[in-house]
Amino acid sequence: MKQVKDKARSLIKAFKQESYIHGLNCLGQIGSLFQELGEKVLLVTSLQERDPQSFKILSDSLEHAGLQTVGHTPTARPNSPREDVFRIEQAILSARPDVVLTASGGSGIDATKAAIVLATLGGNLDDYFGLGNVAESALSQGKQLLPFVAAQTASGSAAHLTKYSNITDIQTFQKKLIIDENIVPTRCLFDYSLTRSMSSSFTCDGAFDGLSHCLEVYYGARPEVYPKIEEIALTGIELILASLEKAVIDPDNADAREALGLATDLGGYAIMVGGTNGAHLTSFSLVDVLSHGRACAILNPYYTVFFAPSIPKQLQKLLELFRKYNLAPDDNLDQAGERLGKAVAKGLITLSRRVGYPTTLAEIDGFTAEHITKALQATKDPQLASKLQNMPVPMTAENVDRYMRPVLEAAQAGDFSLIKTLDARNKNARNLF
Repeated sequence: MKQVKDKARSLIKAFKQESYIHGLNCLGQIGSLFQELGEKVLLVTSLQERDPQSFKILSDSLEHAGLQTVGHTPTARPNSPREDVFRIEQAILSARPDVVLTASGGSGIDATKAAIVLATLGGNLDDYFGLGNVAESALSQGKQLLPFVAAQTASGSAAHLTKYSNITDIQTFQKKLIIDENIVPTRCLFDYSLTRSMSSSFTCDGAFDGLSHCLEVYYGARPEVYPKIEEIALTGIELILASLEKAVIDPDNADAREALGLATDLGGYAIMVGGTNGAHLTSFSLVDVLSHGRACAILNPYYTVFFAPSIPKQLQKLLELFRKYNLAPDDNLDQAGERLGKAVAKGLITLSRRVGYPTTLAEIDGFTAEHITKALQATKDPQLASKLQNMPVPMTAENVDRYMRPVLEAAQAGDFSLIKTLDARNKNARNLF
């Protein structure tokens, strides 16, 4: 495992260079990240309530660096509700800081990204959903976003590393996405030891989110970046396969916590090189009944089967890795094509079962057929088009109902035979079994 961790650190170093501090017990270095960014800091966090000792370490580091806290507002609730974005925006406008610091999990970091956009550029939040709209507005106004330092506290979304901001309308329970290089935090820190306070359920949610980042980007990797993505994805996935059960059994296991932190950071690296697709896209319509990571964990086996004819190289590598960690029997190594997809899907399901996760949508309280209808409709939204375009099969809004509906019905029933495949190589659709 040391060799895999060392490889992960090397990959992350190449990705973030000197703008990122990460590891065990590094929170006290946060003050060093503010050099040349300014002295007046708005602090967005609820860490003082959840972990007073860590909050003191953070505060002392800021004070020792000569920084002045000019405002303080709580972090966002799970899934970054729009209302929390607007609250943080108002805190920024009131405090007029030189730099914003958010110490939080992914939801707080995502909400702060969107709040900085609104505080700097104005306009309506809906104007910025989709790809590149922040950059376009900043260029037209001749403005730069306020510097942002993100201190991650949870292994999962890797929001501290990425160009994504997931925001939820809690009236409709629909999540939408801002995608823009301009919202990548200026500098960031992740003290993996902070994740020891994560519950087993939260730990699994985050781990499966990170696994989904690696998996979905790997599935949809373009030829020109395929070798790079394969190295990132397989390293991240292996760390999760090796460490998730250990962290669930023993939350204080520093070795496992570090491994999951490195793995989910690699998930963040992956989505900066490529993009997620099916499971992430569908999860955006399930926020009222499922956490994001749990939704992705349920959905990815069924999308794996759907994608199978188009991704044989990826599936063979994954099956070898799953076999290494006793998630697939030896006789599956000779599988090919659609059956190979089914073997990998079963490995993903086995991992979920080992940590007590549901494996079908039918198991989820509150899930109904209306969620499928809502997810299919959201898939056709131009502001979510990037997820559709990232699929390793030629999906368009026009064929969503024909091919994606069976995938979601399969995920509801736990029945792979319901899935119709659409091969990117020959574009012929067929039932699997």
